[in-house]
Amino acid sequence: MYRYTEKTFVRDAPTVLSYAALGCFSFWLYAFGPAVTLLRAELGFSYTLLGVYQVVISLGAAVAGASFAWFARRLSRGVLLWSSALATVAGTGLFTLVRTVPGTLVATALFGVAGATLLTVVQAVLSDRHGGRRDRALTEANIGAGASAVLAPLLLGALAATVLGWRATFALPAVVLLVLFLRYRRQPLPAASPEPPGTGRAGRLPLACVLFAVLTAVSSAIEFCLVYFAPQLLVHTGMTATAAGTALSANYLGILLGRLGGARIMRAEGRTVAILSLSLAVTAAGFALFWLSDSPVLAVAGLFLCGTGIANLYPLGLALTLDASGGREDRANARTQLILGLAAAASPYLLGTLADSYGLTSGFAVVPALIVLCVLLLRGGLRARPVTPRGGTAERRIGDDSGG
Repeated sequence: MYRYTEKTFVRDAPTVLSYAALGCFSFWLYAFGPAVTLLRAELGFSYTLLGVYQVVISLGAAVAGASFAWFARRLSRGVLLWSSALATVAGTGLFTLVRTVPGTLVATALFGVAGATLLTVVQAVLSDRHGGRRDRALTEANIGAGASAVLAPLLLGALAATVLGWRATFALPAVVLLVLFLRYRRQPLPAASPEPPGTGRAGRLPLACVLFAVLTAVSSAIEFCLVYFAPQLLVHTGMTATAAGTALSANYLGILLGRLGGARIMRAEGRTVAILSLSLAVTAAGFALFWLSDSPVLAVAGLFLCGTGIANLYPLGLALTLDASGGREDRANARTQLILGLAAAASPYLLGTLADSYGLTSGFAVVPALIVLCVLLLRGGLRARPVTPRGGTAERRIGDDSGG
């Protein structure tokens, strides 16, 4: 009853709830990396084990992607949202309460599965609610993720220096989710759109949808590579390790500003493909400046520019994926998260392996290869998708830059 086709864009209760829930998950996600670093200082485990935490959380996301479509056929959006939110709170709570490696790894796995499920159901609600304008909804929703990327590490560092400690940071999203539950627990959410007749469990996603799903995951892999290894490359320009770690915030700031700009541009229809193409070009230019510069200032500037390009790759790629799903949005959403989880686990590992064998600068050649792959996937997806919108609706297909 919520899907609409008019050109006006309404931020109603389900939309606001989805934006806020995504902000909570993103805050936890961006606080997790610095928290594991502090946890390592407390427990004294190895760098290899530190990397295991990221692998566990990424594989948890893959599990969520593999199972979401099954749960979405059996549970309402409301049950999925609030149960995954509760499980995410449980995972982060366990992570902050236990003081052992096995206990925190179990908590990380729970957070990975539950948090990715929360992310996926939020995306599903926005897609159900806004239909052909899901591109704008997803872009606006990810502004909160950009803000979290900037604020979460800063707040965690600030609290780490107080009597409260860094673990208090993880309580903030839990409190916000509690407030959201008290305010919106009786709010009906959009029902999932029925899949086209005859698809069944074995129904295949259209080729364009699959290509766009891989595009969304590969574009996220670019961000993961920078998050884990950009500070190390900045050290090669003469920066100290502390300064290099702090300079990574330039990338996060670029992501936030890029998403703010993207949300403004996406107020008009039909700009998805043009903005996605421009974002890839900006990402390539920014990365080239970062990768090839020997100057710390220019390298940080490149990192910032790269962030502005990366900013809208995920939400717009996901919007194209869902739009090309042929009415199988839940299946396409889940498939994207599955591929993304695997990419998040594999891409930093591949870069690190190449860096160990050939040097960090050479290892970073993975990133331009990923950018080129994104361009090819975008072109392939555009060629493979149907010429006309889904039949029976008045929705205008997103990304139709020609206006027809």
